[in-house]
Amino acid sequence: MAEGDWHVAGIEINSDRLRLRLFTADDAEDLFVAITPAITRFMQWEPPRSLAAFAEVWQSWLAPIQDGSDLHFVVRALADARCLGLVGLHAAKTVCPELGIWIREDAQGNGIGQEAIAAVAEWASEALEPNCFEYPVAERNVASRRIAERLGGVIVGSRSNPKYNAVVYRIPNLRR
Repeated sequence: MAEGDWHVAGIEINSDRLRLRLFTADDAEDLFVAITPAITRFMQWEPPRSLAAFAEVWQSWLAPIQDGSDLHFVVRALADARCLGLVGLHAAKTVCPELGIWIREDAQGNGIGQEAIAAVAEWASEALEPNCFEYPVAERNVASRRIAERLGGVIVGSRSNPKYNAVVYRIPNLRR
């Protein structure tokens, strides 16, 4: 994608049950209330203590979203626009961007994560034309590991961080 072709406001990804759009400040409160200790159990970060603390985080997302280098897609239910979580496409302009996701607790267990990751990977496969995607996931996060495996992901490495050990999946470009 050529630099001049990047139009953040026009990006919308729809799937059977979901609508994904790039994060804006209007999404902050909906996301904040959905971030709990249980969903961050397998994340490198902890829940922000306040909306102001979360603002320090999300404000750092805005410039990379604008230049297309690091994308945060807010996942909403197509039926009622309820905020369900966030999908990250990090290092988006590289040959192998990194995917990440979190889904609010009360929406887990019904395939929302799989549908959201697949939708972003499909969009990015066509729009950004990467060779592949990396998808790091906590070894013990079986549900998230299944997402990668269902998309053809294979383990290519591992990472350690203070909270858990992760395996890194490589998912192929879904359009090739």
